[in-house]
Amino acid sequence: MWQKTLITSLIVLLTCSFGFRNYLQQVQLAPLAFTSEYLDVKAGTSLSTLCQDWQNQQLLTSGQCWRLKAYSVLNPQIRQIKAGVYAIKPMSVQQTIQLLRSGKVAQFSLRLQEGKTLAENLQALQAAQFLEHDIKSAEAAMALLSWPEAWGPKPVNAEGLFFPETYNYTAHEKLSTVLKRSHKQLIERVEKAWATKQAALPLKSPYELLILASIIEKESGYIPEKPLISSVFINRLHKNMRLQTDPTVIYGLGDRYQGDITRAFLQDPHPYNTYVHNGLPPGPISSVSQSSISAAAQPQASDKLYFVASGGGKHVFSSTLDEHNKNVRIYILGKKS
Repeated sequence: MWQKTLITSLIVLLTCSFGFRNYLQQVQLAPLAFTSEYLDVKAGTSLSTLCQDWQNQQLLTSGQCWRLKAYSVLNPQIRQIKAGVYAIKPMSVQQTIQLLRSGKVAQFSLRLQEGKTLAENLQALQAAQFLEHDIKSAEAAMALLSWPEAWGPKPVNAEGLFFPETYNYTAHEKLSTVLKRSHKQLIERVEKAWATKQAALPLKSPYELLILASIIEKESGYIPEKPLISSVFINRLHKNMRLQTDPTVIYGLGDRYQGDITRAFLQDPHPYNTYVHNGLPPGPISSVSQSSISAAAQPQASDKLYFVASGGGKHVFSSTLDEHNKNVRIYILGKKS
């Protein structure tokens, strides 16, 4: 008789145990209606702490939170969550825990824009999410440069020395780390272009090629005509003519430039004024795309010495001053004769 009672008791106990376990397990199906895009799990955060946070945010009830904690005692593996920032959406408790255990943290991206100054790009990056902004100025970026000896004396600033592209990063990564990758890529691209450049270019170093590329970048966003833009400047350098390019004047003026280039500005003796000084300016004037680097290394063969904007981001080119003045009258002054 007692054996039958024992067996019955064991069956009841096992049934209750299974039912209680199943009761606890059901909490994993509870939905978590997250209102933010990301969940930042700090190092050392426990499942119990997360559960309390979710309760405070009214994503779980106190009863559900208790059940989850109890369930984690019976299944300790679900407490093995990993620190990081995770991309989340409304999902169940089980799905959320699986994500936090996987370590598949969110990937973020930032973009350095071509044709922008370093200061402009750094300002735009202030909005980058979960990025540690340890570089706050163009001056501070100088410390990141790895300067090749073949490029000549170290530059006075870091302008143009970071390749404009989209870069991925994980949460809390330092901006300096991303910029070092960008700088390394810029050096590699310019050195590759320098190694395959046309012969007899009037450029003394890869840095001078980069300076020319930055001028091309600012003069035209229309990629097919960049090699011809390049040839104008190369031809002028060969003839010892001043480059007379407005973007260099504007760059050297800094905050003094407010949208109009005056005669006084064209006569300003700052080092970047190519209306006043012969040759290239002392450094790049913007970030530089691959198309401009390639154009600087491989200019189109031509006898062109001048160009003027014709609308739609394009230009018309001429070989003589008379022809250029005619184009100015047509395209700038709106006169046909």
